[in-house]
Amino acid sequence: MTCKLSLATLSEAAKTAAIPAYERASLRAGIVHFGVGNFHRAHQAIYLDDLFNEGQDHDWAIVGAGMLPSDAAMRDKLTAQDFLTTVVEQDNNKTTARVTGPMTDILPIGDSEAIIAKLTDPDIRIVSMTITEGGYFIDASGKFNPAHPAIAADGQNPTKPKTVFGLIVAGLKARRDKGLVPFTVMSCDNIPHNGIVTSNAVVGVAQLSDPTFADWIKVNVSFPNAMVDRITPATGQREIDLLKDAFGIEDNWPVYCEEFKQWVLEDKFTAGRPALEKVGVTFVPDVTPYEHMKIRILNGGHAAIAYPAALMDIHFVHDAMMDPLIRAFLAKLENDEIIPIVPPVPNTSLADYFGLIEHRLLNPKIADTIPRLAQDGSNRQPKFILPSTLDNLRQGRDVVGLSLVSALWCRYFAGTTDSGAEIAFNDASADRLHAAALKAKDDPMAFLAFDDIFGEVSTSDLFRKRFAHALKTLWEKGTRETLQRYLDNKLAV
Repeated sequence: MTCKLSLATLSEAAKTAAIPAYERASLRAGIVHFGVGNFHRAHQAIYLDDLFNEGQDHDWAIVGAGMLPSDAAMRDKLTAQDFLTTVVEQDNNKTTARVTGPMTDILPIGDSEAIIAKLTDPDIRIVSMTITEGGYFIDASGKFNPAHPAIAADGQNPTKPKTVFGLIVAGLKARRDKGLVPFTVMSCDNIPHNGIVTSNAVVGVAQLSDPTFADWIKVNVSFPNAMVDRITPATGQREIDLLKDAFGIEDNWPVYCEEFKQWVLEDKFTAGRPALEKVGVTFVPDVTPYEHMKIRILNGGHAAIAYPAALMDIHFVHDAMMDPLIRAFLAKLENDEIIPIVPPVPNTSLADYFGLIEHRLLNPKIADTIPRLAQDGSNRQPKFILPSTLDNLRQGRDVVGLSLVSALWCRYFAGTTDSGAEIAFNDASADRLHAAALKAKDDPMAFLAFDDIFGEVSTSDLFRKRFAHALKTLWEKGTRETLQRYLDNKLAV
């Protein structure tokens, strides 16, 4: 027997999964969250669920919001099950399921008027977001791009915004006009200095229509930086069926994730916050050291193994890490070119942290996929790989391994694996990257011509030399032989 997830069937779900220890009626919304995807439901929502289960802070429930078609699909699925989510946590030795309920509603998707009205509700004191790295309208240097058509449109029509940042500006202005304390704006995306990046976007949008109000935002609104971490694969029919078979729960869009999770957050809030320190969130005055560690070592590691694994026709991350060449490649890259330039982190061994990452990536139960790691490289490479490349270059260090990572990305965008299988791209810049990658087979510099991606890195003679040689070797010898040459210290020329 199975049960279709809803508030009415929680007692049935409790036979195989943990369920909320609180009543939904006890909750009152205090947070509007943009981007109700898998990561949010496996991370921020889990911490709040833990806190609510402790009987704490029931006035900090979540109301979802969004502007994209994917947000509408999620709203339909979650509305049908009373905004409950089944989260399956998978470690190497155990698998557990829990039903979470910190979300009470999702606003009509794309309805600017309804969203702004909710942002003006005095009960809403935090606006958070997981809108992916590509959702912040930033270029390779990390600067906000006010000329982007969507942003320019919000600047011209500030009362009818279509972007998250335009909505936030409109909501803040409405609150100021009513004499309400401004809400805190909290990014939960994997972006260096995500609070600063978010502030630049919000202030940048306001600047287009009301420079005086933009100045007011700078003084009165808080944008805490945060480091967030939990490996959370995409959900497909496989995961839906697994939940039904293993736990007897029919969930329209369950979340599978690893057991590990981490959240480091600046304690900088304008209108209060939930007591998340009681459920494992680390509050610090400066997130930067933790942020560097995670983005460079973990996210950089993800980006490093994605493209060789894809070119070698490997689908799952744990299978990639089981391949001796890929695992050794990652270890050498991290130990030679990434970890040495990561600043010290309080009470943390970077070597131990990388060991934890290896353990996490080897977890076969999580079934994270190489296509997920390979997607959106045009946004992820400038944030996770190229900053390490640039820091090495500025310090006079070699970049054989990091140049190889960029060459692997280029080779991937030529469109076929080493076996000749066609690669399905998932990147907003796929067309231009594919065209440039094909040209780069004969002219490697063609792929480095994207200033918005490579920035200062592409001006380095050393990087250009290392990149060109690595790409040439990939085409002539294939991925396996190229990785082996790197491991044997025979790739540099």
